[in-house]
Amino acid sequence: MNDMEEKLAKIGITGKLYKLYLAAVELGEAPVQEVAARAGLARTTAYDVLERLEQQELIRIEERQGRRYVVAEDPVGMLQRLELRKQVIGDLMPQIRSLYNRAKGKPQIRFYEGEEGIRTVLWDTLTCQSGLLRGILSMGELTEMPGLDEMSSYIAQRVERGINLQVLRSRSKDTENIWATGSEELRELRYAPDSVLLGVTQYIYDDKVAIISSKRENYGLIMESEDFARLQTVLFETLWQVSTPAAQVEKAPVRRRKARALG
Repeated sequence: MNDMEEKLAKIGITGKLYKLYLAAVELGEAPVQEVAARAGLARTTAYDVLERLEQQELIRIEERQGRRYVVAEDPVGMLQRLELRKQVIGDLMPQIRSLYNRAKGKPQIRFYEGEEGIRTVLWDTLTCQSGLLRGILSMGELTEMPGLDEMSSYIAQRVERGINLQVLRSRSKDTENIWATGSEELRELRYAPDSVLLGVTQYIYDDKVAIISSKRENYGLIMESEDFARLQTVLFETLWQVSTPAAQVEKAPVRRRKARALG
């Protein structure tokens, strides 16, 4: 088996498929009988195999004056179709995995260590299919790991994908004047009651819950479980209802200054 044959075999072009495809490419354009002869196959056998190559868009068969001709497609198209398939499969993977895990009836827990693990968990949240992320963000920890540059890239991608974020934070953990409520960044921010300290970052999306630890503990975790995600959603919504919209928190100091002036 030569190098080309070995590599094409990895994408399913083997045996008769390989022989006929190579013959078609070498001839460029020729009658079916000539392509079959060059591949060393009977014409009747070649017809079935050529139909499979046509389905894969590697060749096309044309009728001309009562004869059938094989026309090889530009090989560049093969690479483009493989990239498209990879993209489609990537887009569908969260849904397929969800169905797979549901059929198995067991939650899937993935644990990632270190800085790279934290990044893996963070970016997995952008596989969100519902278009809504619910997040509890420990801002002090996120500015350390994965850091502001990584978070800026992540936010830009989230916005580009049209994923909205409802986010809860603790005012005591806000170390920078960033990540405010805003339609441009598809973000709605509320502050939890002062008695509630949110020290660990958590995202809820679809049937997943992602946890990002502090830099000290240095890990990320994804639990894929419909029941657990539903429970965390209920808990989030409960806390959301008793939390204060960011706009009201920002106006509070102004109201206090006015009250002191009047007094």
